[in-house]
Formats: sequence, structure tokens, C-alpha cells
Amino acid sequence: MIEHFHYIVTDEYDGMRIDKLISELIDSFSRSYIQKIIKDGQVTINNKVAKASTGVSEGDEIDMDVPPSMVPEIEPQDIPLDIIYEDSDVLVVNKPKNMVVHPAAGHYSDTLVNAVMYHCKDNLSGINGVMRPGIVHRIDKDTTGSIIICKNDVSHQSIAAQLKEHSIKRVYHAICYGVIQEDEITIDKPIGRSTTDRKKMAVNPQNGKNAVTHIKVIKRFEEDKFTYVECRLETGRTHQIRVHMSSIGHPLLGDDTYASGRSSKFKLEGQCLHAKTLGFVHPVSGEYIETDAPLPDYFVHLLEILH
Repeated sequence: MIEHFHYIVTDEYDGMRIDKLISELIDSFSRSYIQKIIKDGQVTINNKVAKASTGVSEGDEIDMDVPPSMVPEIEPQDIPLDIIYEDSDVLVVNKPKNMVVHPAAGHYSDTLVNAVMYHCKDNLSGINGVMRPGIVHRIDKDTTGSIIICKNDVSHQSIAAQLKEHSIKRVYHAICYGVIQEDEITIDKPIGRSTTDRKKMAVNPQNGKNAVTHIKVIKRFEEDKFTYVECRLETGRTHQIRVHMSSIGHPLLGDDTYASGRSSKFKLEGQCLHAKTLGFVHPVSGEYIETDAPLPDYFVHLLEILH
């Protein structure tokens, strides 16, 4: 029996070739096999037959028919979840550090998806296919905090539309290098794939997408030369806060990717970034819901020892 694979392209894959995208999502496909099914007309982008070299854009709908034996099995796992809010339509969880949101090439277990599959059983939206049930947005592996899980397709479509309209309230807390003198800063710089390192994002005026981050200083640590800030996303590009803060000379503490050359006395696992507040219109009731994820212990400890 043929397995149908459906996927809506997210911002992180914008501009990628379709054959590369498929290999990123499912590493059980060899590159030659991917190119064969594309050549055979089994892959479409927005209902149009794709070529291997075709580039995808955020929001594109990818459909593909493949033998079921080629699709990796994603298993539910009994992994504890820190649940902030839950009803029959949506779930908001406080994701810990070192947890990947969804399965991808070579990493099919111990993800947030495995955990919510166990918790929600069969009550998850299927819009983004077998690899990302319920997932409508993501945060980085080393970023902690709030993420919405959609339990049905109606909820997924509603939350996806709110994300696209930038109407969801998304507030992060972070600690950055250096002392920011201004009380508030708005960073309005387009972000796209780096032209020198395809694994990184960068401020990219030529090919980047509009990206706006509003920064508010919470506390300055003059002696240690760090600043505790609130970052409110107006848009939601991949690595947006990390790229924007680095672009103004204040990369995030612990960010090995965008704070090159910076070091501190603290031993950290990735960037000091926490998705604290989420505010959205409930997809069924129409009620405004706002959730707050408490700061993780490592973040609280850092704030206590900085001075």
C-alpha cells in the first residue's frame, strides 16, 4: 500500500531544493531514490509536479507518494511533559533544554513529538504529516519554554493562520553579552540563510525575509557586563532573536553559533533563551489565552549569581 506524505514548508526550509528538503526530513530515502520519485512525478509542490532542483518557499504544500516501508516509524514514548495549558483542542508545554521538537533525519526518538504522541494518543493534527503530528511551530533544541501543540486539523489551521499574521504574542527572556544602554530597542533587519554557511541564518538584505524584534531591558549587570532582556517577536524567523541580538553586538550568552569568539566563566548547554509568554486566540472558543512558562532552574541560578 502506498503511503501519502504531506508537509507544509516552514520558515527554516525556505529556499531549499525539494530533493534536499526530503532528504532532511526522511533520511531513510537515498538521494538517488528521492530523485527517482521526483522524476517519476510522485512529488508535487502546491499540486504542481516538482523537479529535483525546484526551490521551496515557506507555506508551500508538499505531497509525495512512497512505499510505506520507506517511511520511518515514529513511536510514542512515555516522556514527562511540563504542561502549562491543555484542553480538547490545544496543548501548551514548557519544553526543557536538550529536547528536539520533532523527528528529523537520523533522530526519530526522544523528541517532543514522541512525548506528545504518548500523551495525546491519536488526538493530534495530521497536517504536517507523520514526522510532525501536532506541530505548528518550533523552538530550538537548546531554547526552553512554551510551544503550542494542536490536537486536530481545525486547531492547526487556526494557529498556523495566527502565526502567519504575526498576531500571536510571543515573548522571550534572554541574557546577552554586554551592557545595553538603551531601555528599549526595535531591531528591524531581514533574516535569511547565510551566504557563507548554509547551516546558519544571518541578516540578509538581499534574500532575507522581514524580521522585527522588540527588545526591552529588564536588568543590567554592569560589573559582569551582561544584560537581562525581554524580546518580543513581531515576526517569527528561524533563529530570529539569536541573529538579531548578534547583529547589534549583543549575542546571547551560551550561543555557540552566533556568539563566536565570546566566552564566559559559565558552563552552559546552548543559548540563554526562554520562550516565556504565549498569547493566542483559541481556535474553537475564540477566547484569548495567555500562558506563562516559569524560567528554568539554570536561568534563575544565573540571575542569582550575576551582579
